[in-house]
Amino acid sequence: MIYVVRPGDTLGTIAAGLDIAPRLLIEQNGLEYPERLVPGQALAAFRPALTHTVNRGETLAAIAAAYGTDLRQLYRNNPQLSGLPALVPGQIVVVAYEEEPQYSMVVGGYSYSFAEIAPLRKELPYLSALFSFTYGFTENGELIPVEDGEMLRAAALMGTQAMLVLSPMNRAGAFSSELISRLVNDAAARNNLIEALAYEVQAKNYAGVDLDFEYVRREDADAYVAFVEQLAARLRPLGRIVSLDLAPKYSAAQRGLLYEGHDYAALGRAADLATLMTYEWGYTYGPPLAVAPIYEVLRVLAYGVSEIPPSKLLLGIANYGYDWTLPYQEGSAARSLSNPQAVDLAWRYGAEIVYDEDAQAPNFSYVTSEGVAHQVWFEDVRSLRAKLEAARNFGLKGVNFWTVNRPFPSGFMLMGREYVPEALP
Repeated sequence: MIYVVRPGDTLGTIAAGLDIAPRLLIEQNGLEYPERLVPGQALAAFRPALTHTVNRGETLAAIAAAYGTDLRQLYRNNPQLSGLPALVPGQIVVVAYEEEPQYSMVVGGYSYSFAEIAPLRKELPYLSALFSFTYGFTENGELIPVEDGEMLRAAALMGTQAMLVLSPMNRAGAFSSELISRLVNDAAARNNLIEALAYEVQAKNYAGVDLDFEYVRREDADAYVAFVEQLAARLRPLGRIVSLDLAPKYSAAQRGLLYEGHDYAALGRAADLATLMTYEWGYTYGPPLAVAPIYEVLRVLAYGVSEIPPSKLLLGIANYGYDWTLPYQEGSAARSLSNPQAVDLAWRYGAEIVYDEDAQAPNFSYVTSEGVAHQVWFEDVRSLRAKLEAARNFGLKGVNFWTVNRPFPSGFMLMGREYVPEALP
């Protein structure tokens, strides 16, 4: 269940009222400072149905076998294990909860290749696939690899698949429409890159390639589709897939560089999977707004399933928020922050978190000691559940988190209670 903190609540009173051990609330929500609860804060709160007390010499694998479950499920049930099998005598392991997963779906998560491994291990049990962000390429179709070996080894040990993400980044690290255009219109460059990708996915045992091609020019839309078709024809005989990241469109006629080069119907036919990037309505250089208001998400989903079979679609999930300085001035930059950081910020300034029912997203305002006003929008278990319900109602294949490099303990605890990650197609 989800519990929303009320004024005067303490961890002890909440735990007693819900008949849950306080340590479980701490573990399920990653509460570093349990005394710092904020009115309006949403907590994951799940009661165990079956626990096991660790005996001397017992291993996690032996416990899983004894109860007819698997290691990944035990990791999902026990976030305090941090994705590692180390146990101590007397430790209590949750074998099952009263709320057990009723559904399965593909659960993806993007991760920067240079990310720290220890925090990532916590998220891997919840994921079907880890998307390694990001490879690049040159104008001649030469592949620019990343050093993600440690990350891939951690994923493999957890039984999580990995996807190679390819992005058209220029030397400044920005998406380049020109680089896309040169590639998709140059047969030699395309062939070079596709052969390099075919080699790389086999050498590193990637499940496939994910194309994060943003800002495709309208005049390059057909050539981009042809490139996807050619790549898929090369990778499928190798048992690999091609997935795409698609701009959040409402219609085929939508104008703007972000949208016009993405032909949903044609790209949906060419690829095996596609992630709808349903976030960034509230963004760094824009005015204060929910990052992924549910009414906008639903509009994109409605159009998406009208052009692409829902069995090929993943819903993009934002795992972050923004802190804007007020009054908003065009061109000023909001500060990006994790969802737990947002709650800590609310506690620091004595703010109350308000849940916007229209956007299905939490937010709050605060004023610094210097008298500067701020507005914060972020995500919590309530906003995540709303998006999971939308994905299920539209019959989507699953969801894809941008990114799993920031902590979201309560969100992934919710994922573990509702879904079992299924393999990529």
